[in-house]
Amino acid sequence: MTNHKITIGWPGPISFKKYGGTVYSDQTRDVLSKNADLDVIDVAGRHFKNRYLKTLESLFYLSKLEGQRDLWIRDFFSAVTMPLDKTHGKNLTIVHHVGFFTFPLVAKIPYFILEKIYYHNLRKMDAIVTVSEYWRKHFLERGYKNVYKIYNSFNLPDFNISDQEVSDFKKKYNLTDKQIIYLGNCQKAKGVRESFKALKDLDVYLVTSGEQKIKIPALNLNLEYRDYLKLLKASSIVITMSKFKEGWCRTPHEAMLLRTPVIGSGFGGMGELLEGGKQIICPDFRDLKGKVEYLLGHSEQRKKMGQAGYNYAKDFTPEKFELEWVELIKEIIG
Repeated sequence: MTNHKITIGWPGPISFKKYGGTVYSDQTRDVLSKNADLDVIDVAGRHFKNRYLKTLESLFYLSKLEGQRDLWIRDFFSAVTMPLDKTHGKNLTIVHHVGFFTFPLVAKIPYFILEKIYYHNLRKMDAIVTVSEYWRKHFLERGYKNVYKIYNSFNLPDFNISDQEVSDFKKKYNLTDKQIIYLGNCQKAKGVRESFKALKDLDVYLVTSGEQKIKIPALNLNLEYRDYLKLLKASSIVITMSKFKEGWCRTPHEAMLLRTPVIGSGFGGMGELLEGGKQIICPDFRDLKGKVEYLLGHSEQRKKMGQAGYNYAKDFTPEKFELEWVELIKEIIG
């Protein structure tokens, strides 16, 4: 990147749950570790089991950070504590989305205060990296400078799944007699409860995946990544009715790479993805059943949407992702 090896400090995540933002961060660290001396600093809470106490513990560790680096890469919590620590160097933050939509009311109040601090501290950042045009505009319209956009990336060979693999998967989970509709990751914010309620009378298999955060009568499969992709390919339709403003949403992108049509709320950065891939945007759960029924009854339309989605989604390559990150770091460090 420059004549000397750049040093980067990256306070690690306070949680190790594997969601889209975690994947993005892992990919970014892989890229930067090739081109810089990258130091990932463990700030995860170790002494408490309670979610909120663990967060407080991590905030304490973050406030005690110190040292000189050419660049510090920060998430939400590290950006909040930045004025308290003793770090030196330039600062970059990665933003997927902002908001604590999954938290109970009692927790939303302190997190609302942290959010205000976060927005204030962003003024001091040398770069704000977003993952969609929606969030890039969000910050630009609020007067922030140095706002960049680097999309998610996807390794195309991962999506080469054979028809035999799909057939074996369906047999393994007894999903052979009816069409499959994938409702999303089984958590409240992803809208799976409302999606199930809207579609429960259809003669199909309704399936969710991941850790079962809420109880609904759909079949939930907690799968390894390869099997999760088989589920997406086996599905006639993928539903992504997130109730919050997504940063991007990897699930519909993955479905599009498997040529499976998507119906989604389109909130936040997901709207750019669905529009670009000519998928169906459905912001109202009351309209979901009609759109699903139409696609179920029109296989040629599903095929057309699947191909259009693939044509758009295939261009988000690791090579482009790496090039954009390397160029950005060059620009920031100078």
